[in-house]
Amino acid sequence: MIISINNLHKKFGNVVAANIDSYSIRHGEMVGLVGNNGAGKTTLFRLILDLLKADEGNVTLTTQDGTLVDADVTSTEDWKRHTGAFIDDSFLIDYLTPDEYFHFLGRIYGLKKEDVDARLEKFRAFFNGEILGEKKYIRDYSMGNKQKIGIVSAMLHTPELLILDEPFNFLDPSSQAHIKHLLEEYNKETHATVLISSHNLNHTVEVCPRIALLEHGVIIRDIDNTNHTAESELESYFDVSSNVQPTEEETVLEEASSEETIPQEPSDEKPLETTDTSETNE
Repeated sequence: MIISINNLHKKFGNVVAANIDSYSIRHGEMVGLVGNNGAGKTTLFRLILDLLKADEGNVTLTTQDGTLVDADVTSTEDWKRHTGAFIDDSFLIDYLTPDEYFHFLGRIYGLKKEDVDARLEKFRAFFNGEILGEKKYIRDYSMGNKQKIGIVSAMLHTPELLILDEPFNFLDPSSQAHIKHLLEEYNKETHATVLISSHNLNHTVEVCPRIALLEHGVIIRDIDNTNHTAESELESYFDVSSNVQPTEEETVLEEASSEETIPQEPSDEKPLETTDTSETNE
């Protein structure tokens, strides 16, 4: 899927959360978003997913099969069936068991129970025997296992666009290594466009051939990381920026974006909106 960002602006009060004149992501690219807290990574994801209303500009999507061409995400919902996303655990339906949740999503996407079960098999090692077949609700799982459930739920219907916010959070080292392999394999097999954000530079550099560095809502560097050469540039940037205390505006932005509540209209055709999507990054 092609993503085109055009003159996109979003403010929380007087604080700029997104200020991107033009940025495009091509079919099948894996792009990593990096930046300090308050840089605008999650805000950008929410704008792409139409979970926040932009003050100006838009995001358009074009599918590989041409059924959608430069479709504005705010003017149609057809792109949602091509998209999978996990931002935080508010995307989950926590009064269901994981099996119930996966089968519920399968029905939304027109998948039979046996098809869902077959797709879940490839994630069994990632689940490490702690999720499938367990008779407890999602709300009773650890943050790490909720993260696993959310990541797999986003990939379950084989979306053409996959968006994951901080997918390595809460995972143990072996699970982090496993999800890196799963994402790379998924991208190669499906040619899907994959966007991730992460504070972990090593993982981002290993997985993403292209990296966007954000600061104050602006993409200040678009880095070609085809040969994993971006690590030193990023380390140099963050080594300098880590010595600078957050400004009052950065603090306001982080608090505002985390407290923003996005109203929703429940619908079987909108899996991204089945639960409250208030911004909470734990």
